[in-house]
Amino acid sequence: MNPEPEIRRLLDVMPASGRMFAKIVSKPDQKFVIDAPPPFPWTSDRPIYINFDLWSRLTRSQRDLLILRTISWSTNIKWFQPSPMLGLTALGAIGLGIELAQQDFVGVAAASGLSAIALFQIWRNNKSSRVELEADEKALKIAQRRGYTETEAARALCSAIESVAQNEGRMLSFIELLRCQSLRAIGGLSPVGIPDELRQE
Repeated sequence: MNPEPEIRRLLDVMPASGRMFAKIVSKPDQKFVIDAPPPFPWTSDRPIYINFDLWSRLTRSQRDLLILRTISWSTNIKWFQPSPMLGLTALGAIGLGIELAQQDFVGVAAASGLSAIALFQIWRNNKSSRVELEADEKALKIAQRRGYTETEAARALCSAIESVAQNEGRMLSFIELLRCQSLRAIGGLSPVGIPDELRQE
């Protein structure tokens, strides 16, 4: 597959908010079909790396839903939304500054530890099943503005998740199994959805 026309097509599929931040990069040597590293708080760009040799094995609808889902997840990551963990991070940073000024190295270690724990929790929350499922649901809504029905979009995304794992030569992860079950329920392929307790993890 020639990457350039496909990149232009994918940019057209994306919502305007995604085109502002996303940068699709051809990466033929990566083992992943599509990869979008979590963005750092200090960067605005959202690079999306695609192995177009593997990408070409997917159907057009699978590719559409994968790119919509990827950009939905990437733009949905919030490092600085108000939360108790953000408060702890700020508190730790202030404490670190005070302890450094006083040259209290025990205090420096404690404040650094507090900030590190809070930042890890924020990162972990951005990788939670809730965030992953919300990204799927957001992608389905955008797909409906691109001519898909909700059922078609859910089925395409579910089959895309399974095809990606197959093309990468691996089993589905636990979160991917959860996502597929949720999408099957939305797509009318299963009467069983995702329990609320699993959605919150």
